[in-house]
Amino acid sequence: MTDPVARGRIDAVEALERVEAELLVLLSTITPDEWDAPTIVRGWHVRHIAGHLLDTATRKLTILRDGFSAERPSSAAPEDVREFVNRLNAEGVRVYGRLSRHVVRMLMAQVSLDYCNWHRGLDPMASAGFSVSWAGEAKSANWFDTARELTERWHHQAQIRLALDRPPLYARELYHPVLDCFMRVLPYAYRNVDAPLGTIVSLRVDGPAYDDWQLYRSPDGWLLTGGLDSQPNTAVTVPGDIAWRMFTKGIERSELERRVVIDGDRSLGRPALDAVAIVG
Repeated sequence: MTDPVARGRIDAVEALERVEAELLVLLSTITPDEWDAPTIVRGWHVRHIAGHLLDTATRKLTILRDGFSAERPSSAAPEDVREFVNRLNAEGVRVYGRLSRHVVRMLMAQVSLDYCNWHRGLDPMASAGFSVSWAGEAKSANWFDTARELTERWHHQAQIRLALDRPPLYARELYHPVLDCFMRVLPYAYRNVDAPLGTIVSLRVDGPAYDDWQLYRSPDGWLLTGGLDSQPNTAVTVPGDIAWRMFTKGIERSELERRVVIDGDRSLGRPALDAVAIVG
């Protein structure tokens, strides 16, 4: 077997810019009735998700680009960060969710431009202002934070598209980096799963963004890799249209288990179904 190597850095800036451009086009086509259509996010309609996207981009620029922060979580503990983020999200949705679709698009046009330009100007290997806490990191590189932002922008836009029956952004160049970032949660999700050294768990996503991500049990814990030539102990196959929903708490567990196929040791496959790659 070839020696396992950790998955490398994700270059997400170009995909982020394209996803933002698609968001502006989408917002320009939404009708008055669609603006208040319900989504898979409990209690949030299309206007709430659009408002959330506006809120989080302006918040990121305010804190990290402009260096202004009116408040911070009480500590860096995951539960305190989660409570803090959930509260800010709820407050932002209450404010921005009141705006018309025309006003949100007008504001988003400038915010998206500034937001993408800021991400493009970052040193990808420098330390990010926010760590990717759902991956278990206390410190993260900018490239990982930008990739995480891509997943946020992509999956919330996907929620709008799903609600309005608009074509999803499943093109490989947009969806694969989203999935590649989501998969970085797996070593953390498996941190308490015991298995013999050399155990391999494969997580495959079908469709245009197909790939085979592999977890390898090394002496230092679980390593996310790919391209191993040994047969996995367990293979988890996820349809491409629900993979993003699996990682973002966007699908009922019964439907997830009905559509996901686990070959091999099921006890090794099930933790992947519980992995969550969002805060909140």
